Amino acid sequence: MAIFIDKETRVLVQGITGKEGQFHTRQCQDYGTRIVAGVTPGKGGQKMDGIPVFNSVEEACAKTGANATMIFVPPPFAAEAILEAVDADMELAVCITEGIPVLDMLRVKSAMAGKRTRLIGPNCPGIITPGACKIGIMPGSIHLAGGPVGVVSRSGTLTYEVVHQLTSQGLGQTTCLGIGGDPINGTSFIDCLLAFQDDPETQGVVMVGEIGGSAEEEAAAWIAAHMNKPVVGFIAGLTAPPGKRMGHAGAIVSGGRGTAAAKLAAMRENDIHVCENLGNLGSLCKDVFSAVLS
Repeated sequence: MAIFIDKETRVLVQGITGKEGQFHTRQCQDYGTRIVAGVTPGKGGQKMDGIPVFNSVEEACAKTGANATMIFVPPPFAAEAILEAVDADMELAVCITEGIPVLDMLRVKSAMAGKRTRLIGPNCPGIITPGACKIGIMPGSIHLAGGPVGVVSRSGTLTYEVVHQLTSQGLGQTTCLGIGGDPINGTSFIDCLLAFQDDPETQGVVMVGEIGGSAEEEAAAWIAAHMNKPVVGFIAGLTAPPGKRMGHAGAIVSGGRGTAAAKLAAMRENDIHVCENLGNLGSLCKDVFSAVLS
């Protein structure tokens, strides 16, 4: 099993005719993802490598049965692209786009309240269920199918490092996803942890956080209260100076809140297995998860 996507997921790509859209569509298709449609307003009727292109998400869904979308739309138009997917009642929207204005995302968040669509991102690498479906920009080759470890991260590149170490230790993954590092996103750590907790094949979870905000502290408290599967945690930005943004729009320490030290302390207080040296994460996971794998 997996969370959010599987081999039956039918994907359309918003922005499929752009350079990035074309490249990553091909990468996902080569991995085995069922790409059934693309959407670029004004280019309906065309094809990209045999994939039909439509003018709207609603039309694409009606004619292809797509239930998930991967969004490669420039920042000024990305919010409207997300809302178009929401209006079409898509099950899942994965927005890769970086640099969407915060006010735009506030509007999106408000409009999505009570709607069916789950948003992953923006400013994220996407989601992959190894061996079944890849919706995003992550390198598929580093993943190992068969579980039993779920991975959720605020950082794209750190997700790849974690997955590579897990695979090197022979620890396959159920689903790996990056939720994005912007201040306002769609899917939270807790959303993913709840799904992993309910997934019978996920026997352990790696959670990768970073400085800024309080999402990791909230997730740690939730884990202690609701989760009976082991969790390994890592926080990026241990040496980041206060007041300096490090990479992601949400990764800024302000007023003494959101520091790596505070997040690590919260993890320890809630019985999460903390890794402070990223180079040791794979071996730590092997040790921690050995009990549930035996």
